[in-house]
Amino acid sequence: MDKYSFLNAAHTSFFAELYDTYLINPDSVEPSWRAFFQGFDFGMESSSDGLALESPAPSAVDGQTVEVPKALQKEFQVVRLIDGYRTRGHLFTKTNPVRERRQYFPTLDLEEFGLEKSDLDTVFTAGEILGIGPSTLDKIIEHLTNIYCDAIGVEYMYIRNPERVKWIQDWLNVNDNHPNFDAEQKKHILKKLNEAVSFEGFLHTKYVGQKRFSLEGNESLIPALDVMVEKAAEMGVEQFVMGMAHRGRLNVLTNIFGKEAKDIFSEFDGKDYDQEIFDGDVKYHLGWTSERKARNGKKIKMNIAPNPSHLETVGAVVEGITRAKQDTHFKDDFSKILPIVVHGDAAIAGQGLVYELVQMATLDGYKTNGTIHIVVNNQIGFTTNYLDARSSTYCTDVAKVTLSPVLHVNADDAEAVVHASIFALEFRMRFKRDVFLDLLGYRKYGHNEGDEPRFTQPKLYKAIAKHKNARDIYAEALIAQGVIGEDYVRELEQQYKADLEEELEDSRKEDKTIITPFMADEWKGFQYVRDWEMLDPVDTTYSKEKLTQIAQVLTELPKGKKFLRKVERLVQDRKDMFFEKNSLDWAMGELLAYGSLLEEGYGVRMSGQDVERGTFSHRHAVMKVEESEEEVMLLNHISQEQGDFQIYNSLLSEYGVVGFDYGYAMASPNTLTIWEAQFGDFSNGAQIMIDQYISAAEDKWKLQNGLVMLLPHGYEGQGAEHSSARMERYLQLCARDNMYVADVTTPANLFHMLRRQMKVNFRKPLIVFTPKSLLRHPRAVSTVEEFYDGKFQEVIDDATADVKKIKSLVFCTGKFYYDLLAVREENNRDDVALVRIEQLFPMPSSQIKAIMKKYKFADDIVWAQEEPRNMGAWGHMVMHFSEAHKFRVASRRFYASPAAGSAVRSKRRHQQVIDYVFDIEKNNMSRNPELARKETKNS
Repeated sequence: MDKYSFLNAAHTSFFAELYDTYLINPDSVEPSWRAFFQGFDFGMESSSDGLALESPAPSAVDGQTVEVPKALQKEFQVVRLIDGYRTRGHLFTKTNPVRERRQYFPTLDLEEFGLEKSDLDTVFTAGEILGIGPSTLDKIIEHLTNIYCDAIGVEYMYIRNPERVKWIQDWLNVNDNHPNFDAEQKKHILKKLNEAVSFEGFLHTKYVGQKRFSLEGNESLIPALDVMVEKAAEMGVEQFVMGMAHRGRLNVLTNIFGKEAKDIFSEFDGKDYDQEIFDGDVKYHLGWTSERKARNGKKIKMNIAPNPSHLETVGAVVEGITRAKQDTHFKDDFSKILPIVVHGDAAIAGQGLVYELVQMATLDGYKTNGTIHIVVNNQIGFTTNYLDARSSTYCTDVAKVTLSPVLHVNADDAEAVVHASIFALEFRMRFKRDVFLDLLGYRKYGHNEGDEPRFTQPKLYKAIAKHKNARDIYAEALIAQGVIGEDYVRELEQQYKADLEEELEDSRKEDKTIITPFMADEWKGFQYVRDWEMLDPVDTTYSKEKLTQIAQVLTELPKGKKFLRKVERLVQDRKDMFFEKNSLDWAMGELLAYGSLLEEGYGVRMSGQDVERGTFSHRHAVMKVEESEEEVMLLNHISQEQGDFQIYNSLLSEYGVVGFDYGYAMASPNTLTIWEAQFGDFSNGAQIMIDQYISAAEDKWKLQNGLVMLLPHGYEGQGAEHSSARMERYLQLCARDNMYVADVTTPANLFHMLRRQMKVNFRKPLIVFTPKSLLRHPRAVSTVEEFYDGKFQEVIDDATADVKKIKSLVFCTGKFYYDLLAVREENNRDDVALVRIEQLFPMPSSQIKAIMKKYKFADDIVWAQEEPRNMGAWGHMVMHFSEAHKFRVASRRFYASPAAGSAVRSKRRHQQVIDYVFDIEKNNMSRNPELARKETKNS
C-alpha cells in the first residue's frame, strides 16, 4: 500500500479532473494512472450491488490491493455522476412539446452512482470540472440538470477526439448551457417568430385548402436559420447552399432567402409560366438564389436548391454544389461556403441516402468542411408514428457514424433553439465537421393542409389543437420579463400582414409566373437550346502540335521514381501508340480528351468506384510509386495555365455520388464533370437522380447541367448484371432537348464527343454507353489525324462498302458492330453494309435518311442489336424514327433478364442474332408470320 500512500495526501480536485479525462479518453492518461483507474473501475463494478458502494472498494493495481480513501472514492463517484449526465442526460430532457417522453433506464438517480441523499450537502472538488469550483453535491446536480436535462439534450460523449469533447464541454458549461440574450436580441427572435407564424396564417386564410406544407409546429426554424446566417457572416462565411424538402420551404424562401411574397402568391394562383419552353414545377419544389445583406452590412450569397418530392435527394446535390463552389472560388478556405441540409424526422431515419452522404463527410473527393444538418422533427411521417418509423432511439442516430454531435431541442423554446444553432455554427466553423440539430416540434395539420390527421393520431392532435404556437409562448415570457408590452406582438403581426396584403395585391396585377434561374451568376454566357440546335456541328479540332505535347507528357513517367514494371510497360506502350504506330486505343483517346480540355483552361473532375485505375484497368489516370504509394497524375502536368484535373475513387455508392456529381456540374459549368459506373447497370442504384434531375431538371427548374455518365455496356457472357447498362431506360426518358445519349465505337469519336461537351455554349447531361471488351480490341483504334483533324460523328457510314453491291443495310450501335464486322469479313459478305449510329439522342434522323437514300439498291434494311427485343435501342428507334417501322429487327427474343447466366447459352443467343443479320433469306420472316412463329419457337 506504501506505493499508493500519496492518495491520502494529494489534492482531490487533481484526481477528479484526471479521472474525468480518463473517462473521456483512457489512452490520454499516463499509464500508471490508467492502471489505477482501471482497477478502481473494476472494484466499483465488482461490488455486490453494481455501482452502489457502502464502503471503500478495494482496487487491484499491479497485483496489489489498494484501499482508496473514502473521501477520494466519493469524489470519483461524483465524477462518474457527472459523466452519467454527459452520457445519458439527453434521455431525460424536457424537449417534447406535445408528448410525454418515453422512460429510460438506468436513471440518473444518486443511487446509480454509489451516492446517497446524505451526500447532497457535502462539498466536492469535482465541481471544478463544471467550472463552478468546489460545490455541494446538490449544487453540482443543479448545474448538471440545467446543462443536460432542460430544453436542450446533447449527445457527444461517443466522440473520440479529446479536443472536440473538451470544447463542447467548455461551451456547455458557460451559463449552464442557457442563452443570455439582451432585450434587443430577444425582440429580434420574436420578430422572426412572428414572421414565421404570420406568414403561415396569411396563406391559410387566403388559399384555403391549398397544399403549402406549413411550418406550423416548428416555426423556430426561422430564427434558427436567421441567427446562423448573421453569425456566419461575422465569421467570414460568404455563401450558403441549402437543401430542404417541402415542410416550411415557402416560409424559409420568404423570411430567410428574401423571395418576394408576391412571387409565391402568383404560384398559388396557378398562373401559367412566362416562357413556353419551361414546364415549371409546384411551388414548394422551386429553388432560389439571392443576395442577403447581413446586419453588419456584409453581403451574403444565398442558394436554396430545387428539390423533387423524393426525400433527401436534394442533400446530395447540395453537397456537390457546395464543393464545386469551394473548388472554384475558395480553394484555400472551404469554410467560406456553408452547406445546410434540412431534414424531416421520418426521412432522415428512413432514407438510406442520408447514410451515404454522412459517409462522404470527410472523404477527400466529397468533403465540404462540415454540414449543418437541421431536423424539422414533426414526430410523424405522413400518418406513421415515430415508433413505427425507426428502430433507433433518435431519428438522428446516423450522426454517430461520423462521431458528430447532436443537439435535441424543444422547438417551442425559441431561445434554446437559437442558442443551439449558435453552438452548431461555431462547432462547424471550428472543427470543419458535421453537426446535427434536432428541432423537436409537431405538425399542426396533416401531411398537407387538406389532410385529416385525426384519422390516425386522434390523441396527439387533440393535444396539438390546444397547444399555443412558439411565438405566443415566447411573447408571454417576454411580457413577464418586462421586455415587451401587451400590444407589441399584435402590432408586429398587423404590420407584417399589411405588407403581405400589399404584395398579394401586386401579384394579382401580373398575368404570368416568372421562374427565376437558380445560380444564374455561375451560368452567364450560356444559352438554352432546342434539340435541332443540339445537332449543329461543333468544332472540336485541336492543334496537332499541342496534342503531341500532351501525348509527350502522358507517356513519360517522372525521373527518379520507381514504378511497377507493368506501369512502366503501359506508359511505354502508350508512347509507341502515338509516336510509332499511329494507332491509339480507348484509354489514350480518353486521356487526350481530358488533356486537351485542361490545356484550354477547363477543369475535369471524375469520380466513381475505382475510376483512378478504371474497373477494367484501362485508364491509369493515377499511378502509384511502388515503395511510397505516392500518387502521380500526369494530367496535372500539361501546362502552367491548365485547368485542374481531379479524379477520385468514390465510396461504394451510386445514389449519393451521382447526386453529388450532378450538383458539382450544376455549380461548375466550365468543369467537365464525369461519373463512371463500375458496370453500367449499377447506375440503377441512382435511378431517382436520373429521373428527377438528370432527365427533367431543365424543364422543371431551368437547370442546365453537363454531367457525363460513363456506363460500361456490352454482352460478353458475364451474366445478367454485368452486360446491360439498360440503355432502354435512358432512351425512354429522352424528349425534346433534355440530354445527349451516345454509344460510340472509336477512341477518336469519344475524344470529340467529350470535347463537344465543353465547347458548346450550353450544357446538357451526356449518357455514354462505354465498352468493356473494346478497351483493348485491336479494331477499336483511331489514328492521330482523326484526333486533331476530326469531328464528332453522330453516324459512321461503312467506309468499305460498294454501294452498288449492297443488298442488306444494317444499322447498329456500340460494341455489336465489331462482332458483326468480324463475321462479315470471315464470310466475305460484301453485300452487307454496317452503319453505326453513334448518337442515339437527339436522333440524327437526317443523316440516317441520307444513308438509306445512298444505299438505294438495298432491299433489306436491318436494325441489329445484341440486347433482347424489349431492351436496347430498338423501341427508341421506333418512337423517334418513323422509317424504322419498315426495318427487319435482329435481336434476342423478349426476355425479363438482360442476359443469360450461362456463358454457353449467352453465346448461343448472341450467335443466333448474328446469323439472322446475315441470312438475307430470313428477311421474309418479317413478312411471313408463320415462319416467324416457328423461328421464335426454335429460339
